[in-house]
Amino acid sequence: MSATISTFVRPALTNRPGALSHLLGAAYDAIAGYFARRAAIASLREADDHALLDIGLERSQIEAAVDGSFTPPEPARI
Repeated sequence: MSATISTFVRPALTNRPGALSHLLGAAYDAIAGYFARRAAIASLREADDHALLDIGLERSQIEAAVDGSFTPPEPARI
């Protein structure tokens, strides 16, 4: 039984048709998402403190809000 390394040690990526295009599409989406987040952070940093307070943010919370990990505090109930 003469088998070469390439016949039995094959990455899972080459076993599926269209896997390369799927990988490239995922990479494109990740890069586009990164630049969209950076643009959102940049535009929020340009806003003044009053405008940020109007939307419920402080300057230190901008990146967390853009990433989606910020949860605003509940308003006090009377």
